[in-house]
Amino acid sequence: MPNQTFYLETHSQDCYYNLAFEEYVLRNRTSGDYLLLWQNDNTIVIGQNQNAEAEINRGFVESHGIHVVRRSTGGGAVYHDLGNLNYSFITDVGNAETLTIERFTRPVVEALKSMGANASASGRNDILVDGKKVSGTAQRMVKDRILHHGTLLFDSDPSMVAGALNVDPEKFKSKSAKSVRSRIGNIRPALPADCDLPAFWARLREALAGEGLVQTDLSDEEKAAVQKLRDEKYATWEWNFGRSPAYSMTNRRRFEAGSVEVRLDAEHDRIRDIVFYGDFLAIDDLTPLTEALKGTPLRRDDIAAVLDRFDLKPLFGGITRDELLSVIFTAGDL
Repeated sequence: MPNQTFYLETHSQDCYYNLAFEEYVLRNRTSGDYLLLWQNDNTIVIGQNQNAEAEINRGFVESHGIHVVRRSTGGGAVYHDLGNLNYSFITDVGNAETLTIERFTRPVVEALKSMGANASASGRNDILVDGKKVSGTAQRMVKDRILHHGTLLFDSDPSMVAGALNVDPEKFKSKSAKSVRSRIGNIRPALPADCDLPAFWARLREALAGEGLVQTDLSDEEKAAVQKLRDEKYATWEWNFGRSPAYSMTNRRRFEAGSVEVRLDAEHDRIRDIVFYGDFLAIDDLTPLTEALKGTPLRRDDIAAVLDRFDLKPLFGGITRDELLSVIFTAGDL
């Protein structure tokens, strides 16, 4: 990176605010080189062109209070917790024809090496330590400025990473970009001298910005604009789920009162078509219910509200409302 680098922190662990902060800096700080270091608490961050439902383990996410947010860059879904540190470079594009991800991953690899980690760049956009993935990166351009950001798994909980992103591949058929799961690791065990995350944060900041670091902050007016962008874009269902490409979903579960299979087509995460199959003891036609569900957002509360308008006993026998919701929102067990 050039000699002088402006350094910013978001002073937040709110995923919606942090992504809004990053976008605001990209669009409004239009000269100079910026480094941001920041953290999200318990969040799945999905790529701009991904189907949110196909990337997350819905039941795990809801039971563990994990946030889901869509970023404005491409690539695959990643899990953030407070054992993970994110970095962002914002700078001039320069010659777009010679622009490479390696321009930005190289300083990070060198920073990790300077701490004694066996780090290397790999594939399209990954950084490895001891052969395990510790960082995924993505980038976007706005006019003549570029944002490059990435994760750094320092001391993340591997069971949470695996659980949050563990989706049954047979459940979804989607045209959207799919995440490719790699063998992940943490940076902390690979360091010759142990340090905690605040110490790692400080060492990384120094290594990436060097002596040219200029600590700065956004004005109160700029922070208000970030909050507005958070509330009106990044924290909305329409941005995070409503932008999902068209996809089909199939799921099956067996209950004491019989088995249920749901097949649905969705677009922008609203039900376009839905059908229920199974050996449940129905005595009435399901058509009025399935017609009522068309156009409903794929949110548990919205679908529950439609189900509550119907007497489900003649439609599904002993299958309950909550069991029907579980077929749509959790992995099958047949």
